[in-house]
Amino acid sequence: MAGQTVTAELYAEVQHFYARQMQALDNRVFKAYADSFTEDGTFQHTPGTEPARTRAGIKAELERFHEQYQGDPVQKRHYFNQIVLDANPDGTLTSTVYALVLRTRPGADRPEVWPSCVVHDVLVRGADGILIESRHIDYDQQI
Repeated sequence: MAGQTVTAELYAEVQHFYARQMQALDNRVFKAYADSFTEDGTFQHTPGTEPARTRAGIKAELERFHEQYQGDPVQKRHYFNQIVLDANPDGTLTSTVYALVLRTRPGADRPEVWPSCVVHDVLVRGADGILIESRHIDYDQQI
């Protein structure tokens, strides 16, 4: 069931938050990405795995995950679109986003879409701006 609709200003603030967060991830600035979560935030990005917990745990998980790309000149670009944002009675925001990850490599004819997924976030808004309390990602196809 949908929560309360949000103002255009809050919607734009969330879009800006996501833009900065995804650019940090694409540039492998994992501390900045992890800092976009609450201190006790959770991040579940791979089906069938336990979520990373806490900012330190999220940063460590991203570093571990990206080890597979050592020596691979792949560039990823995360695109968030079709954001559905609802305000909840407890003051949190629920966000559901379609996400595409494009991967490009030098000399490739074209980028590849990998993966296509839906991102489910619970956001909180406080003195430090918007932060993610929890993120769960569902892939359109198994990886």
